[in-house]
Amino acid sequence: MKKNDDQKNKKKIPINKIKQEKRKPEKTERKKTNWKLVGELLQGHRRFVVFATVSVLLATAFSYAVPYVTSFTLDYVIQGITTSTPGFILPWVEALGGRSYFINSLALCGLALFFFTAMNCIFTFTRRQNIAYASEGMATKLRNRLYRHLEDVPFDYHKHASTGDLVQRCTSDVDTVRRFVHLQLMEIVRTFVMFGLAAAVMFTINVQMTLISMAFLPLLTISSFVYFKYVQEYFTASDEAEGALSTMLQENLTGVRVVRAFGQQKCEIDKFTKLNSTYRETTYKLIKLLGFYWGLSDSVGYIQIGLSLCMGVVGVYRGTFTLGNVALFTTYVAMLTWPVRQLGRILADMGKAGVSLGRLDEILSTPVEKEPGKALSPDLTGDIVFDNVCFGYERYNDVLDGVSFTAKPGQTVSILGATGSGKTSLVHLLQRLYLRTSGSISIAGTDVNDIEHGHLRRNIGIVLQEPFLYSRSIMENIRICAPCSTQDDVYRAARTASVHEVIETFEQGYETLVGERGVTLSGGQQQRVAIARTLMQNAPILIFDDSMSAVDSETDAAIRRSLLALNQSGITFLISHRITTLREADMILVLEDGHITQQGTHAQLLRQQGLYRRIAEIQDALIEGGDA
Repeated sequence: MKKNDDQKNKKKIPINKIKQEKRKPEKTERKKTNWKLVGELLQGHRRFVVFATVSVLLATAFSYAVPYVTSFTLDYVIQGITTSTPGFILPWVEALGGRSYFINSLALCGLALFFFTAMNCIFTFTRRQNIAYASEGMATKLRNRLYRHLEDVPFDYHKHASTGDLVQRCTSDVDTVRRFVHLQLMEIVRTFVMFGLAAAVMFTINVQMTLISMAFLPLLTISSFVYFKYVQEYFTASDEAEGALSTMLQENLTGVRVVRAFGQQKCEIDKFTKLNSTYRETTYKLIKLLGFYWGLSDSVGYIQIGLSLCMGVVGVYRGTFTLGNVALFTTYVAMLTWPVRQLGRILADMGKAGVSLGRLDEILSTPVEKEPGKALSPDLTGDIVFDNVCFGYERYNDVLDGVSFTAKPGQTVSILGATGSGKTSLVHLLQRLYLRTSGSISIAGTDVNDIEHGHLRRNIGIVLQEPFLYSRSIMENIRICAPCSTQDDVYRAARTASVHEVIETFEQGYETLVGERGVTLSGGQQQRVAIARTLMQNAPILIFDDSMSAVDSETDAAIRRSLLALNQSGITFLISHRITTLREADMILVLEDGHITQQGTHAQLLRQQGLYRRIAEIQDALIEGGDA
């Protein structure tokens, strides 16, 4: 035995080390591929991004043409100054009739201003419209991808993941990425285009004045990057605090009956208040940083505009600058300062979107459930054989160790054992929700690892002790795994589960709406509806994992009689702590610490010293005491 234990430890330690080593490169890879994910999601919507980019270029060009027309009107038309007008424009002006023509037709300058402003508005609209199509399409694709992925990840992932955190990632984080693409992606293009056009025009007019007008822009740019460095940490803290708050809210609303039953409302309110305060404090720090940056950048921006205006006026006074150029430079600086100032917001939103993408990529990077074998779809009516099966949840001590038994068609197999003895793990291995560590499990001569998991689970119906019911009608809950079934099929399954007569007493019958997680129904009614739902699968293998614990003994017996008549050619597994539920089984397995310590019929096990006989004697004594 010691040698075997040492071998197990030897085998498991390297596996744990390998898993730890694998986590590091996965984390690095996620950082590298975050933005690649956005590119993948935008496939199929890239034409909208292209149209939006072209619209940005045209809108920027038309917006910069407006102050140019104003400068031309003030200098050339009104004052007759040609030095500030670019040489390539003068031939066109002269061809139209020169300055005298524009003086007599001054309304043309106004029409030009109106035309360029209108075109700027039109292309700004098309930019926003196209990027909205792209961002919404991307978000829709991302939500679908997340949902499909969460449906396909292994069962163990959902066992350890926080539902509230997953909901927050699939809603809030997706929306953060969508908002970045919608609001900021084109702003990046617009900022560079505006800076390039403004610099090109201003440097051709007056280099010295251009340098003065852009003196504070490097400061704004540097402050934007510094701001981005700090704000990303605050965004991460705020997101994590929001996730904890969402998890707390989801768990409390889901377990509201437990909270009320134990009178824990005040305790839960205190916990929520504490988490809410943490979220407020982290978000308040973020808001303070935002306020400081925007206040500082506003001040620098206004100082830059004021400096340009003052130096321009001085230039006009000295005769080195024109009034039209003052208007042009002041307007361009104002138009240029805000996009550069927006760089901080762009970087901040990029940082926040990067954090959200990382959180979403953690989900998408989780390996989906894969077929370990050949993905066969055989007939599963036959013997179920467990041969020396071992299993553990990544721990040194196996939950199941050396489990062996054979169940034949038409048999009912009952399983008895203390809490933690491995009863549920055993049936989960049969459905391949977990993979065995060693040994073999076969159904009708085919290893379960070689059976396609969808086919396997469609042929194995399972009812858990705490069944989950959807917030729909009773009819929809029973019919969920067989949506095309008839009303008579539903009634037949409900009768087998001894719940048809109960449902008929409800005012709306089978159309009665079940509250969230089945709160409208009692515990026993929930279990019986879940049994009826499983029977709709017509599966040859049925598993009842202590799923009749909330019904009375008479109803329990009636359900078992109906199941025996219904599943004569299949195999039924019953997990229970009631000897009355187990006693009529063809084979009873007694599990203790992951080992089968006893195996046989009720009569055989009563003749043996062991756990089964002790529990039977205790329960018989309790029944007799109750009758007395």
